[in-house]
Amino acid sequence: MKLSALIAVASVLILSGCAKQQPYDYSAFRASKPASIVVLPAKNSSPDINAAHSLVSTIAAPLAESGYYVFPVAVVDKTFEQNGLSSAADAQGVSTARLREIFNADAALYIDVETYGTKYMVLDSVTEVSATARLVDLRSGKQIWSGKGYASDAQDSNNNGLVGMLITAAVKQISNNITDKSHDIAAIAGASMLTADGRNGSILPGPRAKVNSAH
Repeated sequence: MKLSALIAVASVLILSGCAKQQPYDYSAFRASKPASIVVLPAKNSSPDINAAHSLVSTIAAPLAESGYYVFPVAVVDKTFEQNGLSSAADAQGVSTARLREIFNADAALYIDVETYGTKYMVLDSVTEVSATARLVDLRSGKQIWSGKGYASDAQDSNNNGLVGMLITAAVKQISNNITDKSHDIAAIAGASMLTADGRNGSILPGPRAKVNSAH
């Protein structure tokens, strides 16, 4: 089963236990009809210096599966560097008109990584990634969508006993550091945020989507 399908199933289960949400306003998104997206370097509000690059490197897949042409991240980064824009703040500060001129993209995706990495607690260690994103039409300069993504490997360890939980947490932390589990969790967070799976608030399918569902 594809990651996007797993995200959709999990989302349905979560939302089924929540209060009914207000329908997301897609009017600006529908009017924009973007076909190509340039993903800008992400701002990083987490303490991990690798967070922004890790998350952005996973974004192209869910966007492409949702039906959009996504500019290669490496090419985008190189373009900014060649123009003297070495930080995410500089890149995200470029005007929409200038971004349109450089990339000829329909829309730009702005991302802010809020949490990233493994936290060690008394009875467990949890790897989690959260981020926010907004999509801006480069032709009009208007924001057409915004969303959030979150993923965690948190599991219930209540039946392991106190000593067992402490040992498990320590081993889990070491394992996470060695295997860079945060990057895997980032991929799930990115997919949950940028997959057109029909959820209220998810992005709409792009023109390349195999099944262009109506909202």
